[in-house]
Amino acid sequence: MGDEVLSIDGLHVSVDGTEIIKGLSLTINLGEIHAIMGRNGSGKSTLANAIMGHPAYEITSGEIKFRGTPLDEMEVFERARAGMFLSFQYPSSIPGVQVGTFLRKSVSAVRGENAPSARDFRKELKGHMEALGMDKSFLGRYVNDGFSGGEKKRLEILQMLLLNPCLALLDETDSGLDIDALRVVSDGINSITPTAGSLVITHYERLLELVKPDFVHVMIDGRIVKTGNADLAGELEAKGYDWLEA
Repeated sequence: MGDEVLSIDGLHVSVDGTEIIKGLSLTINLGEIHAIMGRNGSGKSTLANAIMGHPAYEITSGEIKFRGTPLDEMEVFERARAGMFLSFQYPSSIPGVQVGTFLRKSVSAVRGENAPSARDFRKELKGHMEALGMDKSFLGRYVNDGFSGGEKKRLEILQMLLLNPCLALLDETDSGLDIDALRVVSDGINSITPTAGSLVITHYERLLELVKPDFVHVMIDGRIVKTGNADLAGELEAKGYDWLEA
């Protein structure tokens, strides 16, 4: 602990001229799992997209630093290459592009000169797919085309394991999953934790029973209004958010 990977100070973010994040500060160190919970529209996904550099999300004031470097100095591809990973709530389908090709190109683009040889890549890929319970026929399918919710999320976690980020942003990775798929996703998140900081956006305590967060933050109307340990997730499950809004 103590190796700072993400630092957010006084962040304000607008979308189409409407302020969504209204003064948010947060620090994530390597080896830490931070969970953000809150109702729909509270700004959780906006935060993840702003960190990753989505052009629709305008940072109007405040600062985000990744390993000490201000993020406004880094293009999106530079953020990915430096070790940032975003798992989408609704992954896009890419008809005509096979999963195997997509993964190989992704790893080559992000790792650059350190990209593995074809043989080493196949070995890595095989190991991760076995751990995630994925059949090798998966590699011949088109990316997310006709995939179930669980298959999409497994592919996101497979990408994450191959890219081995030092900051993982997971935007509702658990939505719509059955308990088996949820366990697979949780195991993937837990496996990178020793060498990464994770920001897990979720509505549900059930994920946080499998992925033990060091900190749980509650977002309401673009601000973090309460921070606690894993017990806070159980309190939210039982009581909802009204008591915090009051």
